[in-house]
Amino acid sequence: MKVSFRLFRLPRLPQKIVLVGVLAAIAVLAGLLLFIGRGDLGIPLSASSLDGRARLISMEPLPAMEMDGQMCEWVPASTSRTLVAALWQQQVAAARAETAADVARRAEVAARKPLRMIRDPYALFSAVAVDPIRNEVVLQDENLFRTLVYDRLANTPPNATMTEPKRIIAGLETHLEFNCAVYIDPPTGDIYSVNNDTQDHLVIFSRQAKGNVPPDRELHTPHGAFGIAVDEEEQEMLLTIQHSNAVVTFPKMAAGEDHPIRVLQGDRTLLADPHGIALDTKTNLIFVSNYGSKMTMLPDAGAGRNYFGGGEGKQHWPLDPGRGIPGSGRNLPPSITVHSKNASGDTAPVRVIQGPQTQLNWPAGMTVDSERGELYVANDMGDSVLVFSTSANGDAAPIRVLKGPKTLIKYPNGIALDLVNDELWVANFGNHMATVYKRDASGDTPPLRVIRSAPLGATTPTLANPHPIAYDTKREEILAPN
Repeated sequence: MKVSFRLFRLPRLPQKIVLVGVLAAIAVLAGLLLFIGRGDLGIPLSASSLDGRARLISMEPLPAMEMDGQMCEWVPASTSRTLVAALWQQQVAAARAETAADVARRAEVAARKPLRMIRDPYALFSAVAVDPIRNEVVLQDENLFRTLVYDRLANTPPNATMTEPKRIIAGLETHLEFNCAVYIDPPTGDIYSVNNDTQDHLVIFSRQAKGNVPPDRELHTPHGAFGIAVDEEEQEMLLTIQHSNAVVTFPKMAAGEDHPIRVLQGDRTLLADPHGIALDTKTNLIFVSNYGSKMTMLPDAGAGRNYFGGGEGKQHWPLDPGRGIPGSGRNLPPSITVHSKNASGDTAPVRVIQGPQTQLNWPAGMTVDSERGELYVANDMGDSVLVFSTSANGDAAPIRVLKGPKTLIKYPNGIALDLVNDELWVANFGNHMATVYKRDASGDTPPLRVIRSAPLGATTPTLANPHPIAYDTKREEILAPN
């Protein structure tokens, strides 16, 4: 469409009249545009008909206000505080009523008897320590939260239900829960028990302790303590801290809220979900077994705190997983990292044993024969005991492997050497058994003796701290993560 304009000469008018005319023209033009925008002139305009931008298509005035419907009551501003207080009281009353109902429901559920129960009524052995001086062996029962003391030469006959322990430490007063490692003090026979997961305490009992008794000494430990090694010469106690990927060192006689004297933590340490720990007194090296899960921690730059080791406001306390950098989690192959006993901070290991030839698969408890230069590893998911040279490095194969159906090894968690009697002890979490072998046993070798906590062939659910469960409706199976 072609548009053209013609110009006309107008007679000269007084200035006031011209100004009034211009204003009137502007008003008329504005009204015309308004009517066009509403579509009242019958001219359809699209959103892009003027300049490509969205335009108002139409509008309708609100009807005259009618007062016969529901209306919000007009409240003066001066009464607002009173209304807020009243509303708050109503909310509190509603919350209290709901809480009372919840309490009643919980009480009803608590009194309800289960239709059936999946539970292992027998001891599951998670750790072992031998006392050759007093001819006793101490086994940790992580299933029923007990410490069991047996005669070292006990042997359960095949037709017997189980072997009765000489002493049992168990009950609420003991503060034993998920007890996963044990150490026997050579001079006194005192029992050091490491608790994991729900109890952030190391508990120490005298050799004579039995029944539901409180510990003689208790030490607050970082969350997730798992393995223990003690340097008797230096009177130091080293603990692996599973969730924080750390090793902390306490004075051996530490108690209460005493803080560590060293902490080893950081990416360069290569500690990744550490479990077992063993001390080589000949070389002053420590061996740490790692499952492999890891995250990077955000350093704590608080006043008076170390780069690592400022957690909970305590000196040399490892930073907890809450300071993990989001997205930094990863899974590494299982490994054994070798560190100087006095290593601290974010220090790299001296060596790392890792790779497919090692056969490592969830390595747990460990012990060292310093004189022979041998490292013994309870290889949990491999159902085996692996023996390495203490100088092993990289993808090194074991020098001996104890594995096979005749060994009766199943999910080994704990291991101990009795160098006085030249024997090797294994705590099996998968079959209610502690098994004993000659120190240098290898291959599919039957044990010399067996301590059994259940009838032969008893089912082992191997439930250990099960988390929220799920039900598979297709297969009709219960899934229980541990």
